Amino acid sequence: MKRFPSVKKNTDFQKAYQQGVSAANAELVMYVRKNGLDYSRIGISCSKKIGNSVVRHTMARKLREIFRTNIQCIERGVDIILVVRKKASCSTYQQIEKAYLNLCNRHHIVVDLK
Repeated sequence: MKRFPSVKKNTDFQKAYQQGVSAANAELVMYVRKNGLDYSRIGISCSKKIGNSVVRHTMARKLREIFRTNIQCIERGVDIILVVRKKASCSTYQQIEKAYLNLCNRHHIVVDLK
């Protein structure tokens, strides 16, 4: 099984927060930064304010799945950091996916599949 492309190091998170471009909506805050690689990575930050560990890990699994299913329409070579907001914990999968794609469009990292 191949590894999931994720941001794990604190230095990578800090670079994205400081040098990346951010956009937000009610469910998510998205930071985007070029990573110099030939593939995109995702990092998820979910604080204890969102809920207990079950809720936080459920949100992380949903966001990883949304990233995985939409990877073909996202530009390559970017780090995407997602900060989960409180409203996302009571949102459906479809609402979170819509919020994610909305933020991707606002960052202009969506690629036309023609």
